[in-house]
Amino acid sequence: MIRTRGLSYRYATDGTAPLRFPDVDLRQGGTLLLRGRSGSGKSTWLSLIAGLRGASGGDLFVAGTQLGTQRGAEMDAWRARSIGFLPQKLHLSSALTVADNLVLVYFAAGLPRDDAAITRALAQVGVAELAARKPHQLSGGQAQRVALARAVLLAPQLLLADEPTASLDDEAAADALALLQQSAAACDASLVIATHDQRVVQALAGVQQLNLNEIGAQRLLDKREQL
Repeated sequence: MIRTRGLSYRYATDGTAPLRFPDVDLRQGGTLLLRGRSGSGKSTWLSLIAGLRGASGGDLFVAGTQLGTQRGAEMDAWRARSIGFLPQKLHLSSALTVADNLVLVYFAAGLPRDDAAITRALAQVGVAELAARKPHQLSGGQAQRVALARAVLLAPQLLLADEPTASLDDEAAADALALLQQSAAACDASLVIATHDQRVVQALAGVQQLNLNEIGAQRLLDKREQL
């Protein structure tokens, strides 16, 4: 679940007004489509929700926890256990096998490795046979499935996906979207998809949406007024 009230973020080196985000209530197991052009604040909002940035103002509750009260290793462990993140850049370690890339999740969460769970997670997204390969031996679609397996390995309460269809053709984009939804449903995770892809917007027309285009436009206007 996600609950925000008066959430804002100010860039340290930016003299313009802070980004001020609309309030959001997303129930556990629900889906939110985060829309907006490049520069509208999608990545910033995702990083705030994941606890990778600290908010400048407002209240933020994610997965039953009020963010801003944890620090350091405590925050890292909470994120590893509660948040699954599928970034645009997949950040798979080239020095490790597919299976060992997933082992890192346990290290971040302070948990012992579970090889059986890793095998199940890879099987769930259809790449169990790739466990011993290195990332350079994977296709783009295979690498994305491995990253998704990593994201859902600990059955997170929240799954965040940043532009998951941006570089995919129509068929692959539809498959990726369906796999995201299936993976979130399998662990009853709330799902947030950040996108400017109209194919995703059309496919998820009935879900809750947060459109940040107006936020980006207002911030640009504020900047011009300060000049």
